[in-house]
Amino acid sequence: MPDETKYVVGFLPNATAHTAHHILVYGCSIPGYHQRDTPRAIWDCGEMTGGQSKYRRAPVCADGSQILYAWALDAPPLKLPKGVGFKVGGNSGVNFLILQVHYADVSSFVNGNRDHSGISLEMVDGSSGVVKRRAGIYLLGTGGMLPAKRETHLETACKIDEDVTMFPFAFRTHTHKLGLAVSGWKVARDPSSKRNQWTLIGKRNPQLPQMFYPLNEPLKIKKGDVLAARCTMFNFRDHTTFIGITNNDEMCNFYIMYYVDGDRILDEKYCFSAGYPSYDWVSDPRIITVPNWVDKSASKLD
Repeated sequence: MPDETKYVVGFLPNATAHTAHHILVYGCSIPGYHQRDTPRAIWDCGEMTGGQSKYRRAPVCADGSQILYAWALDAPPLKLPKGVGFKVGGNSGVNFLILQVHYADVSSFVNGNRDHSGISLEMVDGSSGVVKRRAGIYLLGTGGMLPAKRETHLETACKIDEDVTMFPFAFRTHTHKLGLAVSGWKVARDPSSKRNQWTLIGKRNPQLPQMFYPLNEPLKIKKGDVLAARCTMFNFRDHTTFIGITNNDEMCNFYIMYYVDGDRILDEKYCFSAGYPSYDWVSDPRIITVPNWVDKSASKLD
């Protein structure tokens, strides 16, 4: 990235679900692999299934990993709200942008075919004054397993401990083939009643285009609030399916795209639990009680 600050204000996918299962854009302070004078180096970032990869293996980022964007299932372009942008370059800590492509099928590449899947970025200069609110991504996800022939809930929750006020404006859900519904929630403790108040951030069928959808209502998340997510899964297979990185495994992700007034976004960008059977909401001391209406709504699409 350049020495001067830039802001990403839009993402234009150049990919199809036929070729790419999903694509992530990471920001790194130090990339997992770097070749001198080769800014477009390619490497195996440790999430490929093939054991005969010709590429050098290294993590996505060696330091300062953060997700800026995610795409799947032919999702359309994303334009951020006016005045909002992802800060890159300069003193942002994002010195490199990494494109990670998870392929649905790599058999054609064995025969020498090439692919040009990617994401085009719309950017503005930091000195332009166009962007006044910095954007960030908070990702909730789980590990876990899905027993055969049954419905399973994968859940996670984390408390916001930083003195940062977030204004979510979009959300995205992601599973593989077994996901039925994914929902994300804000859980805030009412100071008078001492009870948790649940507010839906967003809910979606993950088999639909996995784009970032706008929130229906404005929302503010502050220090002390808990962010929670549930993936409702049905394993129609005759064997246990585990959370993993191949298309035959599963994933449970809920992305929150937010902005802040000013320049400071969250340092903590990920919230992961062990998932079923090791973790659920009711065993979490920050939650304990889940209202019946939340339990039903979290797994039912309207």
